[in-house]
Amino acid sequence: MRPRAFVRVAGPDAADYLQRMVSNDVAALPPGGSCEALLLTAKGRLIAPLVVWRRGADDFLLLTEPDLGDPVRALLTRMRFAARCEIEPERHASVLELGRAGGGIPNADYGVPAVEVLDGDPPAAPIADAELERLRILARAPRWGRELDERVLPAEAGLDQRAISFTKGCYPGQEPIARLHYRGHPHRALRVLALAGEPPPYDAEVLHGDRVVGRVTSTAPDPEHGLVALAYVRMDVPDGAELRVGVAAARPLD
Repeated sequence: MRPRAFVRVAGPDAADYLQRMVSNDVAALPPGGSCEALLLTAKGRLIAPLVVWRRGADDFLLLTEPDLGDPVRALLTRMRFAARCEIEPERHASVLELGRAGGGIPNADYGVPAVEVLDGDPPAAPIADAELERLRILARAPRWGRELDERVLPAEAGLDQRAISFTKGCYPGQEPIARLHYRGHPHRALRVLALAGEPPPYDAEVLHGDRVVGRVTSTAPDPEHGLVALAYVRMDVPDGAELRVGVAAARPLD
């Protein structure tokens, strides 16, 4: 199962309203199509990651993290003004199926073809949570509450490559997002590391010599490397640099 919250946005103005509120080009989706998108603050900080599924011309279902359903609904309702659309929660069960490329909502978090199927039967042989976490880390896919929170700029987590359109019209946070994209670069980015020793705590410092250059956000056991981790690391750290987390060696894998 893939824990989710679901928010329905439906009505004559649903497509136009969502197009003005989220970071991706949802108006271009055909019925049955989906895309990743973000709700952002005016300063380009993350409020919620979304998957937007266009079920019909005027009917959209937003998939988000379990603890973000109510905030997403509240924000969209507060900003709706005269837009003619309903914004209501829905209840579904999302089943994640790896190795499948069709018949569901595509999911790009695990480095292999995968879909989410709503209200389907659970798989006969479910994949262990630790293995899913290992695949997610190796795919460098950020997760809410680990790599993603209100401190993070989308470009730092690689979300500018998968959840942002740079050709659509305005939305909250567009100006700082576009400015960073066209005129600069983030100061840090997600890296995949191989770690020695025991799993470090969340936000453990990544060191280059005596300098703190990052923080660890997720770890998982790996049969080849012992431990693999996601970490935010400064962009000015050279490739091949000898890093460590505490006293343990850390080797970049990407």
